[in-house]
This record gives sequence, structure tokens and C-alpha cells, in this order.
Amino acid sequence: MRLSLPRGRLSSCGGVSGPRREERFRKEAKQPKRVVKVVNQESAAQLTDNPVIVAKGLRKRYGDLEAVRGIDFEIRKGECFGFLGPNGAGKSSTIRMLSCLSPVSDGQLEVLGMPAGVAERRIKERLGIVSQEDNVDPDLTLMENLLVYARYFRMASGEARQRAGELLRFMQLEHRQDAAVRELSGGMRRRLVIARSLMHAPEILVLDEPTTGLDPQARLLVWGALQALKRQGTTIVLTSHYMEEAERLADRLVVVDHGTVLERGSPRELVLRIVGREAVEIWPEDAADSERIAEAARPAVRLSDRHGDALVLFSDEPGRIGEELVRKQAVPARMMVRPANLEDVFLTLTGRDLRE
Repeated sequence: MRLSLPRGRLSSCGGVSGPRREERFRKEAKQPKRVVKVVNQESAAQLTDNPVIVAKGLRKRYGDLEAVRGIDFEIRKGECFGFLGPNGAGKSSTIRMLSCLSPVSDGQLEVLGMPAGVAERRIKERLGIVSQEDNVDPDLTLMENLLVYARYFRMASGEARQRAGELLRFMQLEHRQDAAVRELSGGMRRRLVIARSLMHAPEILVLDEPTTGLDPQARLLVWGALQALKRQGTTIVLTSHYMEEAERLADRLVVVDHGTVLERGSPRELVLRIVGREAVEIWPEDAADSERIAEAARPAVRLSDRHGDALVLFSDEPGRIGEELVRKQAVPARMMVRPANLEDVFLTLTGRDLRE
């Protein structure tokens, strides 16, 4: 399913303002609804090597604090590119710079072939931004929120209404289009924010923690919508604390901490390169038992870690760990083998200390 309408242009004003604007859009929302057909596309847009965002030596300072310390990255057209890192790592500062919401302190940053420090307005016309906050108007209906937003891009009334209807169906919100936002659940508000960001058919969608606070059902719905957008050729920039989300959506990603890039690659590449293919979780009886098991398994282990009470041994050949434990009579009472994942990579690279 493809959502296709001409892109809007960013306007310096939203037309009618204040109570008059709200009343106007309330009247529009009550007009008879047009039937809109969404065109099915037989082939999805393919990922290209053409970079749409290029950063070289990118830095961001807030007084004496350097939040981003000379990082480099390229984001290709049509891919989902992820930024992972603990709180305070520099993710949001980077996202704000490439969204033209915060000036670059030093280095080079180009978005869609334009320098971020010079062409902010033209860049913003072609970006869709989903911030961490659900900053929609709680007193307007879902349809009114989308129509008001469309005015900032000088979209004609009929075009805006058609686009809004498509997006509400796309995000499975059409049955609540006349409800006030304050009546919605958190998951519905989040889906409305994403729908709003797509009103002007942006080339790049920037998502800052898009599913924080959502229940599993709402999160799966949002993931499905984002995967559909990616198949249509929309470039997606993602920050997330959900490792499963990054594994599902990101084609490539960087792990950042203290303003620097620690590692980069596809989720699967990072898992195989940094921790290995499988993880063996063992629950030893005490510290002495843990040391005995770890020593017995050492010849077959690439990396070891602690997850709470569990000793975790990473290996490309987990069967060898079992063989070593049997041969050395160190078989634990309880153990489990599972695939290694991106959370293992994240904790290995950034540590387990809590960040506030």
C-alpha cells in the first residue's frame, strides 16, 4: 500500500490562527468525507547507495559540555539507519542537528545534498519529524490536527483532507478521526504523531524513540507501518532504547557513547562480530560455582558476562561449551542456550552502569 500525494511546501504561517483557525477546521471536519483509493504498488523502492545524509567530524557543544565529539556517518536513500546508545550518549543531539532544530558546532553535515547550516528551511520541507513528546493539540480532533498541520505546508484543502484520510487508515485510526485527542490512549496518540509527520510526504522520516511507553500490540502496529514506509522508499532515521525494535527495523546502525561512535554495521554483523552467534546462560549455585564453570568452559568461549544472577557465555559453537563442561565435570544444574542479540552487543559496548 502506497500513500501518494504531491509534497507540500513549508509555509511561514499557518493561515488563519487562534480560535478562528480552530473553528474553521472544525467546520471542515464535519463536511461529507471523500472516498479515497490508495494505490497498491507491485514493486517496492529499492535501497540505493546514494547518501541522503552525510556527517563528517560532526560536533555539538553546550557551553563546556561536548555532547557530540567529531562523529562520521552516511545514511543511504531508502534505508532505516539507527542510533543506539545509553542516556546522554549524544543521540538526541545528533538527531536535532540533522533535523535542523539545533545548529552544528563544528564539522560538516549535509542533508539531501544541502548544508544543514545554510538550507534549514528547504531541508525541513522534506523531513518528517517524530519527537519523543506527543505534541499534538489535545482539544482538536484527529482529523483537525492533521488538517491544521497541512496548512504549514500550503496544502490545498481537498488534497490535505484526502491525505489525512489515507494516513488515518494507514495508522488504523480512521474510526476515531472525529474524537478529541485527549480521549485517546497513549498508543493512539503516538500513531497520530507519526501520521502527522507524514502529511507532506517527506523523503526522510526522523523518529526519536517512536514506541516508548507503548504496549506490545501498539508497538507491533507501529513497526508494521514503518516497515511499509521503508518498502515504499522512505528513508528512516531511528533512535531507540528497544533493541528488538532496532533489530527489526534498522538496515544499519551506529552505537554511540560519550559523543563518539563505538561500532557500526548491520544488527546481525554487529552481533556476530562482537559477541558471537549463541549465548549460553547458566545459573550457578554460588560465586565459587560460577568461577569453576567459567574456567571449565573457557576454551570454547569468546566472551563472558553477568546478567543479574546468570553467567552468560558467548560462543560461535555452543555445543563445545557443553562438551567442555561434561568433560571437566562442571555441568550446572540450570542452563539455557539462546541466539545472541543486539542487547548483548549494547551491554558489552556500553557497560551496565545506570545512566541518568
